[in-house]
Amino acid sequence: MAGYTPMIQQYLAVKEEAKDAFLFFRLGDFYEMFFEDAIAASRELEITLTGRDGGSQEKIPMCGVPYHSAENYINRLVEKGYKVAICEQVEDPASVKGIVRREIVRIVTPGTVMETKALASNQNNFIVAVTSVHTNLALAACDLSTGELYVTSLPEHWDSLLDEVNLYSPAEIIGEHHILEELKTRLSYPIPLTPREQLADHLLKGQFEEEQLEGLAAERMKVISLMTAYLDETQKRSLAHVRHIRSYETNQFMVLDQYTRRNLELTETVRDRSKKGSLLWLLDRTQTSMGARMLRRWIDKPLVSKDAIEERLNAVEGLYLNLILREDVRTELQPIYDLERLVGRVAYGNANGRDLNALRISLRRIPALTALCRASGIASLQALVDQADECADLADQIEEVLIEDAPVSIREGGLIKAGCDEYLDSLREASVNGKKWLAELEKQEREATGIKSLKIGFNKIFGYYLEVSKANLSMLPEGRYERKQTLANAERFVTPELKEKERLILEAEDKMVDLEYERFLQLRGFIAGHLPRLQKAAAMIAELDVYQSLATVSAERRFVRPAVNAAYNLHIEAGRHPVVEAMLEDSPFIANDTVLEQQKQWILLITGPNMAGKSTYMRQAALICIMAQIGCFVPAKRAEIPLIDRIFTRIGAADDLIGGQSTFMVEMKDIQLMTEKATVNSLVIIDELGRGTSTAEGMAIAQAVIEYVHHHIGCKALVSTHFHELAYLENTLPSLANARMAVEESGDHVTFLRKLIAGAADTSYGIYCAQLAGLPNAIIGRAYELLEQSEAVQLHHSAAINEASAASAMPVAGNNPVDQQSRQPASSIVQLSIFDDPDHVQESAAPKRKGQVKEEMLAKELRKLDLLNITPMQAMQWLNDMKAKMLHE
Repeated sequence: MAGYTPMIQQYLAVKEEAKDAFLFFRLGDFYEMFFEDAIAASRELEITLTGRDGGSQEKIPMCGVPYHSAENYINRLVEKGYKVAICEQVEDPASVKGIVRREIVRIVTPGTVMETKALASNQNNFIVAVTSVHTNLALAACDLSTGELYVTSLPEHWDSLLDEVNLYSPAEIIGEHHILEELKTRLSYPIPLTPREQLADHLLKGQFEEEQLEGLAAERMKVISLMTAYLDETQKRSLAHVRHIRSYETNQFMVLDQYTRRNLELTETVRDRSKKGSLLWLLDRTQTSMGARMLRRWIDKPLVSKDAIEERLNAVEGLYLNLILREDVRTELQPIYDLERLVGRVAYGNANGRDLNALRISLRRIPALTALCRASGIASLQALVDQADECADLADQIEEVLIEDAPVSIREGGLIKAGCDEYLDSLREASVNGKKWLAELEKQEREATGIKSLKIGFNKIFGYYLEVSKANLSMLPEGRYERKQTLANAERFVTPELKEKERLILEAEDKMVDLEYERFLQLRGFIAGHLPRLQKAAAMIAELDVYQSLATVSAERRFVRPAVNAAYNLHIEAGRHPVVEAMLEDSPFIANDTVLEQQKQWILLITGPNMAGKSTYMRQAALICIMAQIGCFVPAKRAEIPLIDRIFTRIGAADDLIGGQSTFMVEMKDIQLMTEKATVNSLVIIDELGRGTSTAEGMAIAQAVIEYVHHHIGCKALVSTHFHELAYLENTLPSLANARMAVEESGDHVTFLRKLIAGAADTSYGIYCAQLAGLPNAIIGRAYELLEQSEAVQLHHSAAINEASAASAMPVAGNNPVDQQSRQPASSIVQLSIFDDPDHVQESAAPKRKGQVKEEMLAKELRKLDLLNITPMQAMQWLNDMKAKMLHE
């Protein structure tokens, strides 16, 4: 460093404190960056890279951004996952000889953004901390913009930790190195990871009340200490709004892993990760940003407490049944600003005049909201606003001090109302009188000189001046004016009287600006002394907003109140998929029942064609359970919902190329997690179980999984499959029932009725779906030919095996009770005949009788005919089609 100039040496010394961040080094009106920071920033921000003489032999790379627009550049870097250290001058340059002292005043990281423009209004911006103590892991999640802080702990199980991390969708994760390394291999999307192990135990008592810390487990205390240390290190100021620790247990909420949330599209769609088309999109009719964020948290964390769910349902029902009350509440909520983030800005010290006025406007709405709730007669709403603090004194204070249209800047005056401060009023009077004097002087000088274009002006460099065009200079009297500045077309002058008046006016204006700034800081400090009151009011408003949102959607979509209980049985009568129904708009949605009972059947094996609605049906059952447990009405005619502790879903094909896992391996991982974590109170949904490998192995795995759920877990399950051969499991597993999606055939036309009916399907209509997708006719025709050949071979081979089985009395059974219960009976071997070698079948099968194939094909078509749902005309058409087909063949 010895070869560098003092300023560059200062830069390098400060840079040592923020090695992992871009250093925005304040020089005058710019933030400058040097060396590697400059090279990287010019690339990331697309700004010009220049050089500077820093005392070394070669020029130092340099780039910079204006300080007044630095926020945009900082946000762009943070959005890309970088950190930015802001270094400011902490001394007045006019009072210092030599280098001005500079210090880092804040480090902006992805998880500590406070600027409103950089944050999504309806989504939290969490930073997550993770630590371990012995065999336990702990997690803390903090949204610095709102002051929320959540903490929990769990046994050292990485999948469970990953579930909690993904629950918060963090912008940044800090923690012990070995934990971050493990998470890095498991996270499915990039998140900035910052190793940190420094604790701040000495800061905890100053940050949190003693009762907040009492009774916390060691691992939870440690992770809060880690979070506090990091926030103190990066923000370098008191965070008075981060005061309340929300400690919880993971079993207080339904567990939804990242795949379940993705498959069910709870907060975003699978296709483009947008909100539209998700459950959140449907339910979000909130009027405030606070309510929108709370609703998202409720969807991510459904309750498992019957009493808490009933409390929410009572509030929703009250608003559901009272349209006038609901609309009145919506009207009062609509003008309310984001109180939580306004409070955060006040605590952080960057709230301006407009922020405080937004706070005032919001607080003025609380009395009307509380009055509506108290007069509603709804116990849940009355309890919500019971002892509510309307913060009227805070609103009064803001209204007394600030003008209504306060400017954004708090350093240029124009903030404080007249009559608020006597000395400020006297300074304003002096300033106003001075400007009147200037106007009078201008008039007098025009009359004295005869120059009508003479004018008095002002700029920050030269102060006040008299400006005379060059064409009129000869009209000025000698010796009265002192030349101040020469322009191309005019000259500027001052007089002794003007200089004296300038001193008085500018002194008054400077004092006014300083005094207004001081008065504003006093007001902001006063508000900051009441942050807990404001946060409590914000939480009350957010909860009321969520209630009215759920009630509004429920009323508009004709949802019904579910009966939530702690029993086992699940009864949904005429259930509908809430999102699909909303997206269909004018098209009717076909409702279906879902009945899973402990004394009858708790596993439903669903077969049927592609595109017939199996996946939609299974998803809707899961969504109805989630909606019930967040306290929302559900899309059904009637619903009895047991408390579900966890939902497992395996829906759709999804590989993990980065992790080196195929679609089938991902499916098996999901199944493994289900077998490990599912309890009798869980709900399992598996779509197309066993795909991704050979047909024989896929079918074997599917049967084994179904048997395991039946024998060892006993939880409610919806399983769909194209392996129609598995339908016989209804005969061997007493708690399993077959169901299929109804199909109507008329000649070559197939109609999917979207209706779930009892019984098993015997075809998937895959070729028909391929035809609908637009495959060439040559491919479709050839596929039908190959299918007919395969089915013919299967029929003959099955007959041969059945004859052999009948001749043998050998039973097929295992050596233990589970094997005997779940092993296929001898006759079921025919289900695998499709996998045998066709050439071998041709050799071993008996010669065909002429016309035998036609008879078998006709018999098959006849078995598929739904006699209970066919008209006489359709029956005659079917006979005519079959006759024509037989004659043609």
